[in-house]
Amino acid sequence: MRAVVYEGPKEVRVEEVPDARIEQPTDVLVRITATNICGSDLHMYEGRTAMETGRVLGHENLGEVVEVGSGVVSVRVGDRVCLPFNISCGFCRNCENGLTAYCLTNNPDPDMAGAAYGFAGMGPFNGGQAEYLRVPFGDSNCLKLPEDAQEKENDYVMLSDVFPTGWHCTELAGVSAGDAVVIYGAGPVGLMAAYSAMLKGAGKVMIVDRQPDRLRLAEQIGVEPIDDSAAPAVDQILDRTHGKGADRGCECIGYQAHDPQGNENPAMVLNDLVRSVKFTGGIGVVGLYLPQDPGARDAESRRGRIDFDMGQFWFRGQSMGTGQANVKSYNRGLRDLIHEGKAKPSWIVSHELPLSEAASGYRHFDDRDAGWTKVVLKPDFATTAGVS
Repeated sequence: MRAVVYEGPKEVRVEEVPDARIEQPTDVLVRITATNICGSDLHMYEGRTAMETGRVLGHENLGEVVEVGSGVVSVRVGDRVCLPFNISCGFCRNCENGLTAYCLTNNPDPDMAGAAYGFAGMGPFNGGQAEYLRVPFGDSNCLKLPEDAQEKENDYVMLSDVFPTGWHCTELAGVSAGDAVVIYGAGPVGLMAAYSAMLKGAGKVMIVDRQPDRLRLAEQIGVEPIDDSAAPAVDQILDRTHGKGADRGCECIGYQAHDPQGNENPAMVLNDLVRSVKFTGGIGVVGLYLPQDPGARDAESRRGRIDFDMGQFWFRGQSMGTGQANVKSYNRGLRDLIHEGKAKPSWIVSHELPLSEAASGYRHFDDRDAGWTKVVLKPDFATTAGVS
């Protein structure tokens, strides 16, 4: 089968790889019809993780079931399904408590909890930027889609990660109706966090970035754009909240944050959030931070350590929640919002490309080229889109 393979920093190729297949009685085999390039993929693409070469990428996946193992009960051939990026068993202590991002079964590393498709450090599983995907524990991991699955495919594929992750960030921050919310980062996850805050009835939603096209996109749903290249973001947020700060803040950038001058500073966004959020306010962090960063500039950052202003955070009585989204906690409810026409997360999609154009899609997305916000790869597309 054809698949997108990581071959080293800034190098991915569409190659012929062994076909995905049923390996355990509880497996499901899915023919992929939509799979996204995620901002987290870019950390691996840039060589900023311990991702090994030869792995198939892709953790935001949707498709049609073509085969099921003998132990699968609820999933049938022909079902249209979306797959959470985190692979859960459904029966370990964490999964039973809804913490499916920290499954204790699927990662063979005894010092790790949690597994994912095509992701550094998250187990040996190949990703779904391919024609087919093996889904372990299919009964637990396949979210069956309603009859409009093909019509709304670009909406439903967002249930694999980006929409639940944005929602999760607002949950970690404690967003509720009427709140003033600030989101740092207008990439796909940040836009979904802003969208989630709007769906929850937030009174004011602000988003910090410096890419004009992404800020304009946020404005389309009523979010207030804050360009931190024009003036310090903290000052602008305080000005818009009568000096008190936002009630809730969302971190959707991660350890590769850069200041407006282009200097990388992994602690910048967290420290700005502490100063942007009111006393006793809540902060949610879904931007990626890792225990090891091979590409960091200094020894401490390479060990995942940052210069966090704990004194201000403690003094302000704030709370912070962190970590990957437990997708299964949210995806059914968000699916139903899509089905009933209450949510349309595909508004962030900028490009649909055939699988053969994956390398070009990665390059444009990684370069933050204007107009490149969210890329959906379609393995069924027979012709190239001519992207250069």
